[in-house]
Amino acid sequence: MRDRLLIFSGLALFVFFVTWPVWHGVAARTSAAGPKLELPKLEKNCVAPREYMRTSHMSLLINWRENAVRNNQLRYRAYNGKTYDVSLSRTCLGQCHGTREKFCDRCHSYAAVSGPYCWNCHNDIPKGVTTPGATSSGVVAKLTGSAP
Repeated sequence: MRDRLLIFSGLALFVFFVTWPVWHGVAARTSAAGPKLELPKLEKNCVAPREYMRTSHMSLLINWRENAVRNNQLRYRAYNGKTYDVSLSRTCLGQCHGTREKFCDRCHSYAAVSGPYCWNCHNDIPKGVTTPGATSSGVVAKLTGSAP
């Protein structure tokens, strides 16, 4: 019973030191600066509103993948009525956001999340190829280990 003061003092110090980074940030009125992204130069609108893309772009990409692979839906009608190819390499990176390193990787590094596993096969489309199907033998060869 005589150790009650010592125990509560220790708990108070523990809570203080564990929450110190939060209190220090609030007192200094600082926040981590977001990543510097390369925004589209030609396009003014994305396939979805900016806030939706910030929070739910992976849902959109998963839906694109599922519809393209299972339902053969290769076109997407955006919220503004415009239609786009369902292609991460040609639509997102090819028309708007430049390269994976200057857009996707910067956000993923900032948020400390891993990128999609799609990049393992679908990001190396050779220059001059306009359809993803043209490289399917190379993708199959990568996955199976056989020559095309």
